[in-house]
Amino acid sequence: MDPDSVSKAFVQHYYHTFDSNRAALVGLYQDGSMLQQCQHKIDTVDCQPSGPQGGVLVFVSGTITTGPGEHPLKFSQMFHLLPAGGSFYVQNDMFRLNYG
Repeated sequence: MDPDSVSKAFVQHYYHTFDSNRAALVGLYQDGSMLQQCQHKIDTVDCQPSGPQGGVLVFVSGTITTGPGEHPLKFSQMFHLLPAGGSFYVQNDMFRLNYG
């Protein structure tokens, strides 16, 4: 599977699920994790292969809105995906709000 297809499918699934049915992301978070209601708008998705195991680095940028009437904030997020049993899991990710 090529990295571009993997990254685009992952980003679409992750943010759609995050925005509409966060409980479906249960495998990525723990009971004590704190997640605020929000909506994402994805502007760009960039990717590249990562190592001999078939991993993929995925860089996402866009805007996030945290509630009705709130101004959208720019964000970027990086995921390191690794293959597992015909699918991928998140090995690591970094999130940043881009102020200014």
